[in-house]
Amino acid sequence: MRLARFLHIFLVVSLAWLGAFFANAEDPYRYFNWEVTYGTISPLGVSQQGILINGQFPGPPIEAITNDNIVLNVVNKLDEPFLLTWKGIQQRKNSWQDGVLGTQCPIPPGTNWTYKFQLKDQIGTFMYFPSIGLQRADGGFGALNIAQRSVIPIPYPTPFGEFTLLVGDWYKSDHKALQQTLDKGNLLPLPDGILINGRPNGFTFTGQRGQTYKFRVSNVGIATSINFRIQGHNITLVEVEGCHTLQEVYESLDVHVGQSVTVLVTLQWSPKDYFVVCSSRFTKPILNATALLHYDGSNTPASLPLPIGPTYQIHWSMKQARTLRTNLTANAARPNPQGSYHYGTIQVNRTLILANAPTKINGTLRYTVNNVSYVDPDTPLKLADYFNIPGVFTLNSIKDTPPSGPDALGTSVVGTMLHDFVEIIFQNTEKAIQSWHLDGYSFYTVGYGSGQWTPDMRKRYNMADAVSRDTVQVYPLSWSAILVSLDNKGMWNLRSAIWSKQYLGQQLYIRVWNNEKSPYTEYDAPQNVLLCGKAKSS
Repeated sequence: MRLARFLHIFLVVSLAWLGAFFANAEDPYRYFNWEVTYGTISPLGVSQQGILINGQFPGPPIEAITNDNIVLNVVNKLDEPFLLTWKGIQQRKNSWQDGVLGTQCPIPPGTNWTYKFQLKDQIGTFMYFPSIGLQRADGGFGALNIAQRSVIPIPYPTPFGEFTLLVGDWYKSDHKALQQTLDKGNLLPLPDGILINGRPNGFTFTGQRGQTYKFRVSNVGIATSINFRIQGHNITLVEVEGCHTLQEVYESLDVHVGQSVTVLVTLQWSPKDYFVVCSSRFTKPILNATALLHYDGSNTPASLPLPIGPTYQIHWSMKQARTLRTNLTANAARPNPQGSYHYGTIQVNRTLILANAPTKINGTLRYTVNNVSYVDPDTPLKLADYFNIPGVFTLNSIKDTPPSGPDALGTSVVGTMLHDFVEIIFQNTEKAIQSWHLDGYSFYTVGYGSGQWTPDMRKRYNMADAVSRDTVQVYPLSWSAILVSLDNKGMWNLRSAIWSKQYLGQQLYIRVWNNEKSPYTEYDAPQNVLLCGKAKSS
């Protein structure tokens, strides 16, 4: 008995010690050094200036694991300021690293700056890209893939391998020429093509017959929704921007600007090559990019015709969007089972109805949200807030609903409290599709509908298993509704992912605040924080 009791006590103490050790052990670090340069590229057969990272177009992928710490030194060798933003990475308590002009001073030419952030409790397919001006139209983008830790089960059999597809529209003109077009009051023309991993065709993915592969697909373009499909193969959706989904099977899948999806594909047919097709949606003419799915050992080339996809069918796309649902039986990025999160039972603190529209202010083409066209001040909003610098922005300088009256330039900031639960309605008044992204958060995409949103539309919301993501499409002359729990303190950019519209003012910031100064709610300014504007003298 004494021996048994001793062994029991020894086991309890040992487990407690090990638990304390692992709880306090720091998560792994991954170090990167990236040089950002111009270089000559010719993705559409015409030589043009591109933005390269370590000489690569697209940029190098970041392959990481949940909770990894990223330390990434960016050396800016361009002739203009530069920033990278980490699309979909939630930057818990750390909007200092968000990489947009509202939170961070740009990295001047000929200098460097080091990002430090943790991929906290995230798993899935994400991306990075330049955030200043139209630089992302020249490149500088890449994949950011987060795999689960070994203690975290995924709700599908482990794939035999995986492939990353960075898909997006492309212009033969460089970003400075595109900016000049917009600055002169002209709209951008239709893109010149679609690229898959920097090529319009010829990229090959090789796999073995009988095996299942994971395809990570991100729309890195600046304007155009795409449809993704593989000749002769169904695709099974398993994840959307960090959210495990019900495993619906599709012949093709729409991926709108700024969105990412993960699908499974089983190579179950005769060994040969099959076309992978990404085509533009809602454009005339239709633009296509193709790659090849090659069965290992096959010598049979792919054969025409290309698999047919949707073209301008808006209702088809909206119906498909409603089929994306959260897998409530799956774990999140933490090892403990999460179960269903009953967001539908939470009281909404505030409703924002945000209407986008083109306009002219002082004779110049601009885009507005609730009559305000956003202009970045010389001092980042985050620095002004942190150092209590007056005169940079005013809280709630944009109305919660579309007002009457003239359009104006301004610095739009919505003031909210930490842990507010907010309903946001995106009301699209234009005949073109929109795409909206919120930095620092995932939100529940609870509803899509045509025409004008009214409170009665809430009866149509999915209040049980809506997919949680960070970018939502808004169909022409339609609305989309999201619910978001503002549990991440900081200054966060809410913007159009249609980059020309973001450039011309279709964005704003949400300040999530409480009066507690603590690293448990928000980190202090990093030691290497860049200072500019009025913050230089703070």
